[in-house]
Amino acid sequence: MDAPDLSIILPMYNEEAVVRLALTEVRLRASELGLRYEIVCVNDGSSDETGSLLDQEAALDPELVVIHFSRNFGKEAALAAGLDQARGQAVILLDSDLQHPPALLGEFVRRWQAGADVVNGVKLQRGSESPAYRAAAAVFNGLMGTSLPRTGRQGAFAGASDFKLLDREVVEALKSCPERNRFFRGLVAWVGFRVETVPFEVQARVAGTGKWSLGALFRYSLRNLLAFSAFPLRLVATIGFTMLLFTVGLGAWTLYRYARGDALAGFPTVILVELVLGSLVLTSLGVVSLYLAEMFDELKGRPIYVCRSATAERRPRAPGSSP
Repeated sequence: MDAPDLSIILPMYNEEAVVRLALTEVRLRASELGLRYEIVCVNDGSSDETGSLLDQEAALDPELVVIHFSRNFGKEAALAAGLDQARGQAVILLDSDLQHPPALLGEFVRRWQAGADVVNGVKLQRGSESPAYRAAAAVFNGLMGTSLPRTGRQGAFAGASDFKLLDREVVEALKSCPERNRFFRGLVAWVGFRVETVPFEVQARVAGTGKWSLGALFRYSLRNLLAFSAFPLRLVATIGFTMLLFTVGLGAWTLYRYARGDALAGFPTVILVELVLGSLVLTSLGVVSLYLAEMFDELKGRPIYVCRSATAERRPRAPGSSP
């Protein structure tokens, strides 16, 4: 079969309430473009009826491709699987809850046809998120920006989202990146190419419930920070050298006062210094240990995701058989 002009990737996890709504809206917007297209849906190990509904839709739509994960591997793995499967000359990624408006697909394609290699959807506002969630997201985006070259760092993650169009050349560049623990937005910014932005308003979910919480954002941020950025290691080194300079200065001042005959006395100062230095040493070891854990995970060489066939997804099980 000839490759389509456009691939549209929809990652899904427990989205039975929006499967048909999302596919209907995406098909409508894609059909208006005048391009040959395919829709790639990645079922990220859903425990509800998402997989069954996708199989039903795929049986009626030859332009719909469904990938079933063997378990929940996370959104980054779902995006990687979608890029591996997509055959289009341009690839658009958007959330299946329709908070990324499919109405902008036409604008994304026009920017691509005009010469852009990457079209980034940039949030004008963050929707109905709590102030704590927004503050945590701002800190995370700022820290991730430190991992990019200075020329591409400014505003790289401000209002960032996974709502993007990628040219085939960009897709192949991303697929060539060997790391297992991936940060999709960071990799897109890192590979470069000609980038344009399209602002959008985050829409309310059409159905179902959101999967992100403040705790989930913290875990996601920590994993991606360790996988994509060396900032924590640089911070530890900076603090270490700063403490070295402070210690040298404090030692010189102590010797000066000792020579004058009015040196500081007592154990509280010594104990305080030991507590501070001990805490810094343990914190530094903790940071290094986290990076060693990430390196150990990478060195295992396990695949980013594991798929199960659509046949296995639909196959009825005999009574009393184990899953």
